[in-house]
Amino acid sequence: MKFELTSEYCPTGDQPEAIAELVAGIEAGQKHQTLLGVTGSGKTFTMANVIQKVQRPTLILSHNKTLAAQLYSEMKGFFPNNSVQYFVSYYDYYQPEAYIPGQDKYIEKDLMINEQIDKLRLSTAAALLSGRRDVVVVSSVSCIYGMGNPEDFAQTVVRIQNGTKISRNAFLRKLVDSLYSRTETELQRGQFRVKGDTVDIMLSFEEIQLRVMFWGDEIEKIQTVDPQSGMPLTTLDGFNIYPANIFVSSQERTLSAIDQITLDLGRQVEFFRNEGRILEAERLRERVTYDVEMIKELGHCSGIENYSRYFDGREPGMRPFCLLDYFPKDYVTIIDESHVTLPPHSERHEDFPECISAETC
Repeated sequence: MKFELTSEYCPTGDQPEAIAELVAGIEAGQKHQTLLGVTGSGKTFTMANVIQKVQRPTLILSHNKTLAAQLYSEMKGFFPNNSVQYFVSYYDYYQPEAYIPGQDKYIEKDLMINEQIDKLRLSTAAALLSGRRDVVVVSSVSCIYGMGNPEDFAQTVVRIQNGTKISRNAFLRKLVDSLYSRTETELQRGQFRVKGDTVDIMLSFEEIQLRVMFWGDEIEKIQTVDPQSGMPLTTLDGFNIYPANIFVSSQERTLSAIDQITLDLGRQVEFFRNEGRILEAERLRERVTYDVEMIKELGHCSGIENYSRYFDGREPGMRPFCLLDYFPKDYVTIIDESHVTLPPHSERHEDFPECISAETC
């Protein structure tokens, strides 16, 4: 789809000239541009017009969640028929894990994840990897925080079509590989339930309950279902089921990661023991061994982001993948109030290709 700007207003005053110059700069390959305007001068509307004219996936970066939510609401209003996404940190509360060797005291990581924001983050990843070009992502600085490998995320998408030859059990294994969990009770986000040849799935990235019905080793029907009544709503020809977690990996990469984690664990434990730090050595061995067993059994563990380098295949010191890696190469970045979001050094803008700074003057 193409971007379709919906508004009862048209650009006025200096806006048409600003829009034309910004669009010309992007099409000419100009990497950095700045739009200045007082509060209330319509910079957001100007940016929406630029997005419509250049027709490229766009990242809008804000320096806090409140402003990001406001921009998200405005962009949803401007582009109601396009994919407008919201991407911020999903932690309502976060306490990192710690270990005090002198007391042999381990403080476990404690966190609270906002389920609604987690769903929106997964929806963002799904939209960017779906092949759509009409995607606007409004994000906080969370867009540069670590995420899973986009290639692994794309490879674990479960693509289904009516008439597809696949056994029910093989389909269930695909769901488990995408980190969906099975339940026999009420469906929650990221879970599936099996009754005979019917599989109900509560998607992790949309407010949709999907029903897949089998006839032997063939998908007979795909429907969306009312979660409350269980009554069918629509019948679909096909559907893409995206993973239930951003940190997802293929089985081959998981096995390779486990081998490397185990190898590095042995080296570090030996180092601590040679240093006479027995408590640290035992604590590390217990913790990592437990995590490895959880990964083997469930495909993930609490704090799996601590092992992201192994799953991504990165060398020590290399940066992790982040949301920017999910965008196509020709995306446009708009940094709202960039004097707050970025340090006042122009070289820092090099991290964002074809960047427009929207400044209040």
